[in-house]
This record gives sequence, C-alpha cells and structure tokens, in this order.
Amino acid sequence: MSTTAGRLLALLGLLQSRAEWSGAELAARLDVTDRTVRNDIARLRDLGYPVDGVRGPGGRYRLGVGGKLPPLLLDDEEAVAVAVGLRAATAVGGIEESSARALGKLEQVLPDRLRRQVAALRDATSAGPVNTDSNVEDPAVDPGLLTELAAAIRDHQGLRCWYRSEPREVEPVRLVAWQRRWYLVGRDVRSGEWEPFRVDWLELRTPGGRRFVPAEPPFDLTKFVVREVARTGWAVHARVRVHAPADEVLGRINPAVGTVEPLDEGTSVLVTGGDSLETVAVWIGMLGLDFTVREPVELVEHLRTLSRRYAAAVAEELTDSRNRARV
Repeated sequence: MSTTAGRLLALLGLLQSRAEWSGAELAARLDVTDRTVRNDIARLRDLGYPVDGVRGPGGRYRLGVGGKLPPLLLDDEEAVAVAVGLRAATAVGGIEESSARALGKLEQVLPDRLRRQVAALRDATSAGPVNTDSNVEDPAVDPGLLTELAAAIRDHQGLRCWYRSEPREVEPVRLVAWQRRWYLVGRDVRSGEWEPFRVDWLELRTPGGRRFVPAEPPFDLTKFVVREVARTGWAVHARVRVHAPADEVLGRINPAVGTVEPLDEGTSVLVTGGDSLETVAVWIGMLGLDFTVREPVELVEHLRTLSRRYAAAVAEELTDSRNRARV
C-alpha cells in the first residue's frame, strides 16, 4: 500500500469516527499540511466517497450519506469481534435471521483479507444451545419493538402500553439485556415508582404518552434490574427461608439467581424466581444448604414430588445393593 493510499484510508477512518472535523484537526491527526488534507478530500470525492464541506473557520468536513459507501474500515481484531458478536446474536430469540443477514453483509464490505478471516471464523465455528438453565424457551422479541423503545428513550417520549394485560403509562429511560431477556427500565407515571418491564410482556398502544423531562434514576440500572426481576420479573416467584447466615448464602449463589435478606445470625431469606417451577427447584437445590419453602403452593408441591422421586431412586439403589450382596 502506498503512502497516499494508506493516508486516504486513515482519513476515511477519521471521517467515520466523528460527525465533523476541521481541516486543521485532520492535518494534525494525519501529520500533514492543510493543503494535503484538501487534496486528499478531493481524491476521495473523485473516487465517489460523499465528503461534504461545512462552512466555518478553517473549513470543516463530514462524511455524507446517501452516496457510495466507503469500505468498512475495521482492523483484524475489530472485524473478528463484530463477527463473533453477530454469530452469538443468531441465538437470541427474535433477531436470529437479522443477525445472520448482517453477518453476510459485513463480509461483503470488508477488504478481501479480512473477509477471508471472518469467513474462516464463520465456517470453523458452531453454536451450542444457550438455553441450558431452563426448560422454558427464550422469549422472542420483535427487533422493531426494541427500535421503538430506543427511540422513545432518546426522544424522552412517554409510552402507553399493555403490560401483563394491564394498561400502563411509562417514562422510559434505559433498555437492559439480562439472562437472554430484554427489560425496559422506566418510571410509572401514575405511581411515580421505578420498575423494570419485561419487553416480551409489553405491547405498545397508540397514540403514545406525553413527552417528559427525564429524571436520573437513584440507583445502578443493571443492579436494579437484577434485584427487581428476582422479585417481580419471573413467571414463578419464591421466598425461601435458608437455614444459614446471609453471607454464606450470598457466597453460594450467582447474582442472577436472586437477592438475600438476613433474618438473624443463622437464618436468611432468598428471594428468587424463574420461568418454571423446575428452574426454581434446581437453583434452590444448588445452594447445598437446608431450607424451607412455604410458598408458592405450586412450588411446595413440586418439591414434594421431587423428594419422593429422589427417595425412590435411593431406595431402589439400596435394594439392588442388598440383592447383589446376597448373591
């Protein structure tokens, strides 16, 4: 690659990275004169790249839209990172096909060397099933709905929606992806309370709500979602009395499982949930600690069924052992 060609690619990279650049800024970043920048801009235009001039002190430049697109300027690590991200996204409910199409288009606009690297990565890898912690399929979320929610957050536009069959009006502030589910964090207009709303349980109504002045949430958004989902965001919820101190329980759980409330020096409560009784039972069993469950009734009955099943399995094994010993 000649010095001029390399400089043109570097110039394109700068124009892609920011909305506008002054001629002096570009000259300083490329370590060339202002005249060289003007000449390189002219060369890019001759090659069909839409570089617009903006009037102002020293002249300003920006990469235009609607013309011939420049090549996608990614280095090796960036190209691999984008490809891996899109490959992983093909397992996310609702955007599998979109992610696959985007990966194909990415390969078409990359330079040949990087295109071959990305293609080799695609052909050499496969994805196993990601839904290994639940017997419930991941919910599919419409990408168009995510786009509408993101636009409402950007424009400070209130939302009117049905949420679990109830009419709600929400001031949206952030989308949070967690546990292969999407949550909209917002403030309920009627109660003034902050809540995480599962996007797959949400249906927008028209017209939307009123514009609002966004308020800064008084908490870390991601931690808030993890805590509140354990309390309200699952299909099944449970409060489990664990016969162990809170610190010991916290040391044994993943933060995604739920939250722990201390009762006394030797007892605590685990607030947890899941999309099925089976999932909640597995999480409780993985504690490796004694516990008591009184609600919900369905979970109590499921644990009784499991206890009989496990007891029968052990009894059968003991009977077989005794029979073998007699022989």
